[in-house]
Amino acid sequence: MNLSEDGSAARANAGTRTPGYDAEIRIEGQGPPLVYVPGMDGTGQLFYMQVPALARHFTVTMYALRDAATDMTTLVADLQRVVRIAAPNGEPAVLVAESFGGALAMSFTLAHPALVRGLVVLNSFPYYEPQFRLRLALAALRIMPWGVMRVVRWLTASRLHSRHTHRSEIQRFLQLTARTTRRGYLNRLRVLTRYDIRNRLAELRAPTMFLAADQDHLIPSVAQAKLMASRVPGAEMVILHGHGHSCFLARSIDLDSMLAAWPPTAPLR
Repeated sequence: MNLSEDGSAARANAGTRTPGYDAEIRIEGQGPPLVYVPGMDGTGQLFYMQVPALARHFTVTMYALRDAATDMTTLVADLQRVVRIAAPNGEPAVLVAESFGGALAMSFTLAHPALVRGLVVLNSFPYYEPQFRLRLALAALRIMPWGVMRVVRWLTASRLHSRHTHRSEIQRFLQLTARTTRRGYLNRLRVLTRYDIRNRLAELRAPTMFLAADQDHLIPSVAQAKLMASRVPGAEMVILHGHGHSCFLARSIDLDSMLAAWPPTAPLR
C-alpha cells in the first residue's frame, strides 16, 4: 500500500487497524518512531511531502482521526493505540502535529508524558478564540450541502496555503481532503468548543518545538506560538516566514533538516 503517488513503498505492516476503531495507519521508513497527528481534515495522507526525507531516519506513522469521536479523551485514547503500534517495544515517540492535531498532541502529552520523546507543533493553539467563529462554522456545516465543501476549499485556498505551495500540491490537497466527512468536521469543531489547556501548558515536560507560519490567515499562529513557548518549560519556537496554515505541503519546508538540528531528536539519527 503506497502513501505517495511517486510510488514510495509503505512498510509491510501498513494497513494495520487500531483496536477500537477501523482507521488504517500507514508506516514508512526505519529508525526511532515518529507519529504524525493530522489536523481538522483528519487524514494523515497530508503529510506526504515530508515523509520521504523523514523515513530515512525515522519510522514514520500516519493515521486518520476517528470521525465518530466526540471528545478529546477518545481521540487521546486512539492516539495512544497508534503510538503503541508505532513503537511496540514501548519506546517514546516523536509527535509531529498541526493545527487541530496540535491540540490533540498536547492533550496526549499531558495524559501520557512517558510516551512522548519530543513534540513538534505547527500552527496550533492552547485554546481556540474567538469561540463565536466555531459556533458559526458549526451552524454553517450543519445546513450547507456537503458537496459544496470542495468549492469552499478551492475559494479559500489563499487562506490555507501560500505562495510557497505549488498549485499541484493544492490540487492534491483538494483530492485528499475530499474524503473528509461532515460528521468528522462537526465532531472536531465541537471538541474545540470544550478544549482549553492554557493553564496546563507549564505541565508539558517533553522537549517541545513550536512552528508558526507568519502568513497564516486561519489562526494567529505566531502569537499563539509565542504564548505557548513562553509557558512550556524549555520550548523552542521557529517562525516560518512567508508560509500559510497548511505549510507542510510546501516544498521549501524541510522538517527532516529541522529535526536534525533539534537536540531531542538529533542524537537519534
